Order: sequence, then structure tokens, then C-alpha cells
Amino acid sequence: MSVVKFLTNLVLLIYYILESVVLTFVPRSLRYKDIKGQTVLITGGGSGIGRLLAIRFAKRGARIVVWDLNLNGAQETAKLVKDQGGEAFAFHCDVSQPQAVYDAAAKVKQEVGKVDILVNNAGIVTGKRFLECPDEKIKKTFEVNALAHFWESLRLELHVEGYNGIKSSVVCPYFINTGMFDGVEAGLFAMLTPEYVADQIVSAVLANQEVIIIPGYFSVLVALKAMLPSKLIYIMNSLFSLESAMDGFTGRQKQD
Repeated sequence: MSVVKFLTNLVLLIYYILESVVLTFVPRSLRYKDIKGQTVLITGGGSGIGRLLAIRFAKRGARIVVWDLNLNGAQETAKLVKDQGGEAFAFHCDVSQPQAVYDAAAKVKQEVGKVDILVNNAGIVTGKRFLECPDEKIKKTFEVNALAHFWESLRLELHVEGYNGIKSSVVCPYFINTGMFDGVEAGLFAMLTPEYVADQIVSAVLANQEVIIIPGYFSVLVALKAMLPSKLIYIMNSLFSLESAMDGFTGRQKQD
């Protein structure tokens, strides 16, 4: 590494540290961007957090595109947005299937236009112990919760290639009190309300916040997890009753 490159990176390091400290004391609402007229695509937008996000983004003047495995749910979300004076479109899409994503994307491009904000919200929860979980459930969990997001994992590459105008945010919430987590015992910590989580996500996106840990004080626990011995983490899980949180899990029941 050349001396000039080293000094440049050192200056940037100090600048970004100072910027982070200053922004800690600046309310996010003062840094919001205007998304009026922009198109927001929300996967898994047919229910739960996805539906709440659709309504909130629409209230800020955005056009909404809803993707969901359940087309009826997607259409219902679109209707709710339209009933409040917004513009919305519903599409069927299984995000665990790459070709289905490509096909749905082509339809959106043709019928709606370009997408300005993508919210990768779709997810599934099996809720069973590993040895009780069928192979197909494990595979589907990775396809929806991991691989579907991986096809969009461009942040580092975009930064390296100089596309600084494209922002990304990763959301790390605790258990949310939606149908997806029915039956879960949250232990010492209270479950999050869907409305609170949706508000936090929208706020973070509008402020271009890169990492959103909900609730915020969990940032301390995340840091401790990286520093403390594994055996101590096991003890903390037991103290907080997290190790048995999924024992009563039922999840969202399918409706005919």
C-alpha cells in the first residue's frame, strides 16, 4: 500500500468516526430523503410487516409494488394503499425461485417502470428443533431467508465500484408480534409490535441508515456476543429464557 493511499484511508477513517459520533446526536427525521413519486417494491408484502411498510411508504407519496407468494394477500395490500389514495400494484412471486424473480421483475419493469427502493421483506419461520425439521423445510428456509437476499447482496461491490448513490439497509429485529411468530415466548424481553418495527424500518430507509438493530439497546448484546466466551452466551440465553422461546411456536396458520 502506497503512503498516499494509507494517509487517505487514515483521514477517511477519522472522518467517518467523527461523522458517526455527530450523527448520533442528530435526529433521524432531520436527515430524511424525499421519496415522493418513487417506486418501492416490497417482497412478502401481502401481510404482516410487509403490508404495514407498504402503507407507510405510500403515505410518503411512493408508488407501491407488492410481491407475495399469496397473490390474494398482495392484492389486498394494494387495495388498502389505493383506498388511502395511493398507487399500488400486486404481483405473484416466489422469491425462493430465481427464475420466478426474474419473470416478476420483467413484468414490473414493463407494467410499472423502474424500481427505486427494494424492500426484501419476505421470510419464513419453521420453528422446529433442527432434528425435527424435514430436509425440505431446511432447504426452503435457506431459499427464502438467505439465498433470496443473497441475489441482492451488492452493497460492498457497489461501493468498491464507486456507485455511492445506491444505499442499502439491513434490519435486525427481535421477535415481532405477528402471525409469523404465534406461540413464541419472548422471555425476558417483550415482543416488538409490528407497527413499531415498520416505523423504525421506514425511518431508517429514509435516513439511509445501513444497520438497524431493533430495539436499539440490543446493539450492546450484539457487541457482547462477539466478545464473550461461548459458554457464557449459553448461560445468558438460559437466564433470558431464549433457549426455549420457540417451544410453543405455532406460526401463522394457513387459511383456505
